[in-house]
Amino acid sequence: MLKFTLRAGVAATALFGAGAALADVTVYTAGPAKLIEDLAAGFTAETGVAVEVFQATTGKVMARIEAEAANPVVDVLISASWDTATDFAERGWLVPYTSPNAEMVPDFLKTETAVAQGVSALAIAWNPNSGTPKPTDWADLAKPEYKDLVNLPDPAQSGSAFELVAALSGTEGMGLFDDLAANGAIVAGANAEALNPVLQGAKAAVFGAVDYISMAGAAKGETIEVIFPESGTVIAPRPVMILNWSQNQDEAKQFVDYILSDAGQAMVAKTFLMPARSDIAADRPLIADLNILPVDAEAVYAKRAETLDAFATTFAK
Repeated sequence: MLKFTLRAGVAATALFGAGAALADVTVYTAGPAKLIEDLAAGFTAETGVAVEVFQATTGKVMARIEAEAANPVVDVLISASWDTATDFAERGWLVPYTSPNAEMVPDFLKTETAVAQGVSALAIAWNPNSGTPKPTDWADLAKPEYKDLVNLPDPAQSGSAFELVAALSGTEGMGLFDDLAANGAIVAGANAEALNPVLQGAKAAVFGAVDYISMAGAAKGETIEVIFPESGTVIAPRPVMILNWSQNQDEAKQFVDYILSDAGQAMVAKTFLMPARSDIAADRPLIADLNILPVDAEAVYAKRAETLDAFATTFAK
């Protein structure tokens, strides 16, 4: 019988019996804890291959990979930022692999060395009990009705928040963020720190909330509503990669195949992420339903320091 335990930020191992050997495939992930728990359990039940998991924030996952550089153990990496896949591919750290289950994954969600597990988008997370009018676009949160009631995730701590800032400032300059700062909006830290005061009723809305987190909260009865702005937003594909130092590449490829299988993608959809495969249904808006702002990742990240400095200056006024 499969035994699987998982704790955020701590390695967890799927074992077969008390005398089982070490895990056959090691996965590091910045994705939702429940999702990787379900994927690992389902994969092991189907293949008999045990899975060891380290689940944490992207920063902690990257720090662990760096700390293990002399003796790397991770076989499969799932990041919350596509920039990781681009960076690791440029370093020559990834194994080229195209899963047979990736046929229905759109081309912009896969490369020779990475494929999306799922996709999140940024949105307005609004508390309907806040006494404020329902917003429909980003600029609404700079109106007087939202004075001192808006949080933003820190783009220095969140890759997706950075890309939203870059996309919006690239078309309009920092004017929208100047208006938000003048209206008392604050940069509240990482994504959870920005969202929690809204869930608790201390704030009215998050500008740039990660959609699936708020959707999951709403499904559990939290007073929160997710609104995708009419003027557009950014998406954050979550790449899956096989590391070239892996001693378990066959098993790693099997795990990628399972993530992209009908069962694996159904698990992705259950967490309120958009499935990578276009033929998998989800109880949420999908990419085709959203107005997606273009982001030239190479150009955007080349100016990352400049953008973050302008953003920090705006909110330090």
